[in-house]
This record gives sequence, structure tokens and C-alpha cells, in this order.
Amino acid sequence: MTKHPLINIIKLNCTQVYFNLDCSKPFVYLHGKGGKRRTAYLLPREVTNIKGFIRETHGENPNPDYYLFYSRVGGNKGTLTEPAIDKRIKKYAVAAHEKCSEVPVDTHAHQFRHAKASHWLEDGINVVQISFLLGHENLNTTMKYLDITTEEKVKALATLETEEEHNTPKKWRNNESSLTSFLGFAR
Repeated sequence: MTKHPLINIIKLNCTQVYFNLDCSKPFVYLHGKGGKRRTAYLLPREVTNIKGFIRETHGENPNPDYYLFYSRVGGNKGTLTEPAIDKRIKKYAVAAHEKCSEVPVDTHAHQFRHAKASHWLEDGINVVQISFLLGHENLNTTMKYLDITTEEKVKALATLETEEEHNTPKKWRNNESSLTSFLGFAR
């Protein structure tokens, strides 16, 4: 199994997030593979959840140098480790698997990115737009990344030819079974 670094998330400090939440298009800068800087735009609900998380875990006036997501090991607010995050994800995956057998118990962090990209494709989002959202410079990277069949590739490429409306229900709008609800972030 390929190791996918989480450094882009686990090294975020409060300053890098907090001051970008109140602008007209809230965002976070992340660093991905190869040190590439990526802009992750945030939806209003994400902004609300992040602000609530910051208030709960950092107080009203967060220390700008503290990590957004931190470890309490050793009594300080140090950086999380990839194994610690992996352990937590697996713990919640087992609990989620008990409620829905489709959730794999061997879930890892990078699967969330793959799943979101696949859902975007299923929801009819143009492959070029998905590639942009993922920060890929090459469309072929996106196609491999999605790990889709040749038939699905043909369908995906067909979205480039037409932008007609699809009436496919958005999976991420199902509040009853969303990951944010399961993890307790939903309001």
C-alpha cells in the first residue's frame, strides 16, 4: 500500500486557517505531493464547522502558532502523527462498518479524497473541473486517480461534450448518513 503524506493537514496552524475564513471566498492553502501549493475553497457549512472546532479546541483567541489539529500527548499541543490519525480513522471505520457494511474497516485518509472525486464524477461534475479541484496538472492523472473502468472513462469524457443538468441526488447532501454527522461535526 502506498503511503500518502498527511502533512498538508497535520501541519496547518491556526493562523493559516483562521484569517482566511471571513473573506468573500473562504479558503485554506494546503501543500500536497511535490510541495505543490493548493487552494482549498471552503463551503459555508465547512466554515461554520471549522470555526466551531477552533472555538471548542482553541478558545475565542487561538494562539496563531498552535496546530489546528494537535496531539495532547505529553501535555502540550504538538503535531499529530500520521500513525495517530490512521489509528483514529480505523477506529471510526470499524464503528461505521457496524452501521453500514459498505464502509471498509481498513479505511485510510487518502480514501476520502478518492471517494469525493468519484462522487463528483457520479454527480455529473465535469472531469476537467474534478482535475482542477484535485490540483492535478494532467487530466490523465485524474483518470488514473479515480481508478475507473474504460466504460466509466468514456462516460466521464462525455461530460466534457455536454453540460446538461443531471438529476442524480447528491450523496453528500444526505445528512442522515454523512461522515460529518457520524463524526459529530454536523450542526
